[in-house]
Amino acid sequence: MEAFGEIVLDPPLIERFGGRGPRYTSYPTADRFGPNFDPAHYTQALLERAGRRDAPLGLYLHIPFCRTICYYCGCNKIGTKHQERSAPYVSALQREIDLITLLIGRGQKITHLHFGGGTPTFLLDEEFAQLFETIGNRFELASDGEYSIEIDPRTVTPARLLTLRALGLNRVSLGIQDFDLEVQRAVNRVQPHDETRALIDASRDAGFHSINVDLIYGLPKQTTAGFERTLEQTIAAQPDRVALYNYAHLPQLFKPQRRIAEADLPSAQTRSQIFDLAVKMFRSAGYAYLGLDHFARAGDELSVAQREGRLHRNFQGYCAHDSGDLIALGVSSISSVGSVYAQNEKTLDAYYERLMQGELPIARGIEVGYDDFVRRDVIQSLMCNFRVNWPEIETRHGIIAPEYFADAIRELAPMHEAGAIEIRPQGIEVLPRGRLLVRAVAMAFDRYLRHSPAAGTYSKIA
Repeated sequence: MEAFGEIVLDPPLIERFGGRGPRYTSYPTADRFGPNFDPAHYTQALLERAGRRDAPLGLYLHIPFCRTICYYCGCNKIGTKHQERSAPYVSALQREIDLITLLIGRGQKITHLHFGGGTPTFLLDEEFAQLFETIGNRFELASDGEYSIEIDPRTVTPARLLTLRALGLNRVSLGIQDFDLEVQRAVNRVQPHDETRALIDASRDAGFHSINVDLIYGLPKQTTAGFERTLEQTIAAQPDRVALYNYAHLPQLFKPQRRIAEADLPSAQTRSQIFDLAVKMFRSAGYAYLGLDHFARAGDELSVAQREGRLHRNFQGYCAHDSGDLIALGVSSISSVGSVYAQNEKTLDAYYERLMQGELPIARGIEVGYDDFVRRDVIQSLMCNFRVNWPEIETRHGIIAPEYFADAIRELAPMHEAGAIEIRPQGIEVLPRGRLLVRAVAMAFDRYLRHSPAAGTYSKIA
């Protein structure tokens, strides 16, 4: 069996089998959610959750506000300098929490909690305190839980980190993207290296258990030499985890990206060189490749979980344990409870209006059927562990896997012949040469792509 954490870049292989595809933070993917979804199905799923109090449960809170808009960003966000907008939003989150706990009952144990955005730290310290008080009164926070927040290093001080840590947050993620000043100016995110490094050190001093940083390659004005300096500075800061995202330029979908001149974007060759360089530098520094665009120190719990075959993936990325049901709060957030995915209203006005009417603010969603569960299991295993074991799938779902997935196995034969994967009687192994193409492997098991291949606008696989 190939060692975990290994990756081999093979440009001809990527050129042959690459393209665009889903990132599989869920299956079915979010572009398959429909507006005709009946919110009553989500209500029923929450009522059923009331009887599964011992099953894992996570909370996600989406904070959409940003004081400035980074041109590359494709997240659901609201640009504003008006601090007063945060207070009614916190009140709305509290109302949504109350509606949820009316259905699932109070006191359910939370093992995962994540604040994402937007910019979560747009909220004031006292507003975070209000939310934690509400959450603490409605749920039980596990003593060994993972409680994380995304922060903007430009707006958070070491003193504020201590406040966030005192509330119970124990993991932090900082956006870096690129330390090159010319690149920062081109994307409207000027962020001095010294200030960012000081905040990383302060996060460690404050007692955060894990520090993640985000980088992006493919941004305007980037060069291989310039990004090498960013990589050197990032590695010197010794974060526990690094997400190295490939910028997806989709100005037709994300208006801020229209401020980016396409002529300033690096060539495909430069992007490939940057990623190749990053892989080599992270490997030399002791980071293992988890998959997609994520790296972690070999001793980090994510790396350990992958080696032990218990890595999982959800809307927030990779996690070391199955987070089970996920209840997502706030505008545009997506919940996964039982056999239902449900997404909240995407606009602030619609979100507020539904809550004022005493309704859960569900805008669309999908019910997961038996076949979806089977395929989700396979895709999750591939995305997290670079392999799928047929006897395990057969035991869990009562199928004969080589027969059930005969079409997918035939479709993957060329990748087997090219040395990207190995198809065995016991399952499929994604080899180091094919690990950048793991999304393409997973796509063979996605039945929705067979019926509607153009349903989503996806990012490049590699």
